[in-house]
Amino acid sequence: MKNDYHDKLKKIMDEYAHLVYKVSKIFPKEELYGVTSQLRRASLSIILNYIEGYSRFKKKVIVNFLETAYGSLKESKYLLNFCLKEKFMADKDYDRLLKLAEEIGAMLWTDIKKQSDKISR
Repeated sequence: MKNDYHDKLKKIMDEYAHLVYKVSKIFPKEELYGVTSQLRRASLSIILNYIEGYSRFKKKVIVNFLETAYGSLKESKYLLNFCLKEKFMADKDYDRLLKLAEEIGAMLWTDIKKQSDKISR
Protein backbone atom coordinates (compact mmCIF):
# COMPACT_ATOMS: atom_id res chain seq x y z
CA MET A 1 0.00 0.00 0.00
CA LYS A 2 1.18 3.46 -0.77
CA ASN A 3 1.97 5.98 1.92
CA ASP A 4 -0.95 8.16 0.80
CA TYR A 5 -3.33 5.33 1.81
CA HIS A 6 -1.79 5.20 5.29
CA ASP A 7 -1.72 8.98 5.53
CA LYS A 8 -5.40 9.19 4.57
CA LEU A 9 -6.35 6.50 7.08
CA LYS A 10 -4.35 8.17 9.88
CA LYS A 11 -5.94 11.52 9.02
CA ILE A 12 -9.45 10.04 9.27
CA MET A 13 -8.57 8.24 12.52
CA ASP A 14 -7.21 11.49 13.93
CA GLU A 15 -10.35 13.37 12.91
CA TYR A 16 -12.47 10.66 14.55
CA ALA A 17 -10.58 10.82 17.85
CA HIS A 18 -10.74 14.61 17.99
CA LEU A 19 -14.44 14.64 17.16
CA VAL A 20 -15.14 12.06 19.88
CA TYR A 21 -13.34 14.31 22.38
CA LYS A 22 -15.29 17.37 21.19
CA VAL A 23 -18.68 15.66 21.26
CA SER A 24 -18.08 13.97 24.61
CA LYS A 25 -17.35 17.28 26.35
CA ILE A 26 -21.10 17.76 26.76
CA PHE A 27 -21.78 14.30 28.21
CA PRO A 28 -23.20 14.25 31.73
CA LYS A 29 -20.56 14.91 34.40
CA GLU A 30 -21.50 11.69 36.22
CA GLU A 31 -20.31 9.80 33.10
CA LEU A 32 -16.81 11.28 33.20
CA TYR A 33 -15.30 8.08 34.63
CA GLY A 34 -17.75 5.81 32.81
CA VAL A 35 -18.89 6.10 29.21
CA THR A 36 -16.99 9.33 28.50
CA SER A 37 -13.66 7.89 29.56
CA GLN A 38 -14.27 4.54 27.84
CA LEU A 39 -15.32 6.14 24.55
CA ARG A 40 -12.34 8.46 24.54
CA ARG A 41 -9.91 5.63 25.31
CA ALA A 42 -11.40 3.41 22.61
CA SER A 43 -11.28 6.15 19.97
CA LEU A 44 -7.64 6.97 20.76
CA SER A 45 -6.74 3.29 20.86
CA ILE A 46 -7.65 2.96 17.19
CA ILE A 47 -4.99 5.31 15.87
CA LEU A 48 -2.46 4.50 18.60
CA ASN A 49 -2.53 0.77 17.84
CA TYR A 50 -2.35 1.48 14.12
CA ILE A 51 0.72 3.66 14.55
CA GLU A 52 2.37 1.26 16.97
CA GLY A 53 1.67 -1.71 14.69
CA TYR A 54 3.45 -0.09 11.78
CA SER A 55 6.44 0.70 13.97
CA ARG A 56 7.02 -3.07 14.31
CA PHE A 57 8.87 -5.24 11.83
CA LYS A 58 7.23 -8.65 12.12
CA LYS A 59 4.13 -9.07 9.96
CA LYS A 60 2.25 -11.11 12.57
CA VAL A 61 2.85 -8.40 15.17
CA ILE A 62 1.66 -5.72 12.76
CA VAL A 63 -1.53 -7.68 12.08
CA ASN A 64 -2.09 -8.15 15.82
CA PHE A 65 -1.95 -4.38 16.41
CA LEU A 66 -4.21 -3.72 13.40
CA GLU A 67 -6.73 -6.22 14.76
CA THR A 68 -6.58 -4.52 18.15
CA ALA A 69 -7.24 -1.17 16.44
CA TYR A 70 -10.21 -2.75 14.63
CA GLY A 71 -11.55 -4.12 17.92
CA SER A 72 -11.30 -0.66 19.49
CA LEU A 73 -13.20 0.76 16.53
CA LYS A 74 -16.02 -1.75 17.09
CA GLU A 75 -16.04 -0.91 20.80
CA SER A 76 -16.27 2.81 20.09
CA LYS A 77 -19.10 2.27 17.58
CA TYR A 78 -21.14 0.45 20.22
CA LEU A 79 -20.45 3.22 22.74
CA LEU A 80 -21.54 5.86 20.23
CA ASN A 81 -24.82 4.02 19.73
CA PHE A 82 -25.23 3.67 23.48
CA CYS A 83 -24.63 7.40 23.95
CA LEU A 84 -27.13 8.26 21.23
CA LYS A 85 -29.81 6.11 22.86
CA GLU A 86 -29.06 7.73 26.22
CA LYS A 87 -29.39 11.12 24.50
CA PHE A 88 -25.85 12.18 25.41
CA MET A 89 -25.27 13.39 21.84
CA ALA A 90 -27.14 14.90 18.92
CA ASP A 91 -28.18 12.81 15.92
CA LYS A 92 -26.01 14.90 13.59
CA ASP A 93 -22.90 14.25 15.70
CA TYR A 94 -23.67 10.54 15.81
CA ASP A 95 -24.20 10.43 12.03
CA ARG A 96 -20.90 12.21 11.38
CA LEU A 97 -18.99 9.94 13.77
CA LEU A 98 -20.62 6.82 12.36
CA LYS A 99 -19.69 7.84 8.82
CA LEU A 100 -16.06 8.29 9.87
CA ALA A 101 -16.12 4.98 11.77
CA GLU A 102 -17.47 3.14 8.72
CA GLU A 103 -14.76 4.62 6.52
CA ILE A 104 -12.06 3.73 9.04
CA GLY A 105 -13.45 0.21 9.39
CA ALA A 106 -13.43 -0.44 5.64
CA MET A 107 -9.90 0.88 5.20
CA LEU A 108 -8.58 -0.88 8.29
CA TRP A 109 -10.14 -4.20 7.28
CA THR A 110 -8.55 -3.88 3.82
CA ASP A 111 -5.20 -3.26 5.49
CA ILE A 112 -5.62 -6.25 7.84
CA LYS A 113 -6.45 -8.54 4.90
CA LYS A 114 -3.48 -7.29 2.88
CA GLN A 115 -1.04 -7.78 5.77
CA SER A 116 -2.54 -11.19 6.62
CA ASP A 117 -2.14 -12.30 3.00
CA LYS A 118 1.56 -11.40 3.18
CA ILE A 119 1.96 -13.76 6.16
CA SER A 120 0.33 -16.73 4.44
CA ARG A 121 2.53 -16.53 1.34
